[in-house]
Amino acid sequence: MKKVGGLRRRWLMNTVGVICALGMVCVLVVTASFAAYYYSNMESDMRYRARTTTEFFADYINQNYNEYYQSCMTYAKTFEDRNDLELQFINKQGKLVASSYGDWAGQSPTTSEIGEAMSTRGVRSYVGRDPVTGERIMAVSSPMIYSNGEVIGVLRYVTSIKLVDGQIFMVALTSFGVLLVVLAIVILSSNYFVRSVMVPVAEITEKAKMISGGSYGIQIKRHYDDEIGELAETINEMSAKISQNEKMQAEFISQLSHELRTPLTVINGWSETLLMDENMDADTRQGMKIISREAKRLTEMVVDLLDFTRMQDGRMTLNVEPADIRSEFEDTVFMYGSRLAQEGIDLEYLDNDDDIPEIPCDPKRLRQVWLNVLDNAAKHGGEGGRIEASMSYESDQVVFRIRDYGPGIPEDEIPLVKKKFYKGSSKARGTGIGLAVSDEIMEMHGGSLTLENAEGGGTLVTISLPAAL
Repeated sequence: MKKVGGLRRRWLMNTVGVICALGMVCVLVVTASFAAYYYSNMESDMRYRARTTTEFFADYINQNYNEYYQSCMTYAKTFEDRNDLELQFINKQGKLVASSYGDWAGQSPTTSEIGEAMSTRGVRSYVGRDPVTGERIMAVSSPMIYSNGEVIGVLRYVTSIKLVDGQIFMVALTSFGVLLVVLAIVILSSNYFVRSVMVPVAEITEKAKMISGGSYGIQIKRHYDDEIGELAETINEMSAKISQNEKMQAEFISQLSHELRTPLTVINGWSETLLMDENMDADTRQGMKIISREAKRLTEMVVDLLDFTRMQDGRMTLNVEPADIRSEFEDTVFMYGSRLAQEGIDLEYLDNDDDIPEIPCDPKRLRQVWLNVLDNAAKHGGEGGRIEASMSYESDQVVFRIRDYGPGIPEDEIPLVKKKFYKGSSKARGTGIGLAVSDEIMEMHGGSLTLENAEGGGTLVTISLPAAL
């Protein structure tokens, strides 16, 4: 489910991320367009006013300077748009000589367009902060040229652009709000769409994991008649076919195992009977021992196969009874130890004084587990020449440990060794189901069976059995 959640998150982040990026670009473009529109119109209006007013004052240029400046002051005092604009007259030294705001005792303006208008003899504009007040302003300066061609000052219109900036900010805020609404709609619609895709995918993933875990035959409900529905139907068909094949395989193994038991029983019986003949020559006796040993090994394999089929279809059961678990384990170790001694392998039992009470369990099944583990230790680690077995009582658990001194298990194979039919890189003979059956038996007891590489070499198998079921 975490992976599906990750897909949903990635889907939404990618979709929302792209739309958010495009939306922010649109917001910036819209804001910039409105700003350019407002500033351009405002500047055009102020330039027009500056030109027309300068042309109007050209009629006064023939007056002397005092009369001219007096006319400027009179015009400034009667300026009708003083609430929106400030009209200023500035002499060529940059000093403010008249203003529509009345007697102006403050500092003369120093914005760049004043000097540019005088030097270029053309209308110039400025948008930015007033160096004196720090307020954002727009100013337009037009040169006033005397009859002799001398620039005697500038006529300057200036106004605050605080309101315009506020309007532009509102445009940006409105655009951003529209973007948020669009994003909300996209998220809701995308989430609905993603949910309609991911919920079936999550169900398919969960059921596929169950199938891979061995729940063959399980079916997935088909919600939609589309690609996801086709995928679910394909997995259903695969699950049904695997279930059918597994059933046929289990039936075949069960029938074959039952068919093999009768002749194996006869072979075991007659081989033991013939070995009782004291007149048998040495070579024949050695051959009969080999026949008896291999027949017993084959019988054990048949028992494992029968248990495996019972485990597969849920027919494996426990015959639980109170048992002297120490005695059962020691008998198994000593019995198997005499067999290993014939193969040159020393099975050492590490005794201790732990007081181990009677445990409710199935002794026969546990003996089967111990023998399977000991047999694996002999087959895969017998070249070490030594196997150690011990048992202890630890925190309400009876713990059995069996260790060989062979080459150990490759690290990448350790998680797989308990899977059915898995033999890994080992060349030893076997069906690959002994550990799978043993693990199932321990789980039925509420215990566990773990394998690991022992420190110093070899394999350590730890079998834990609870003191009470």
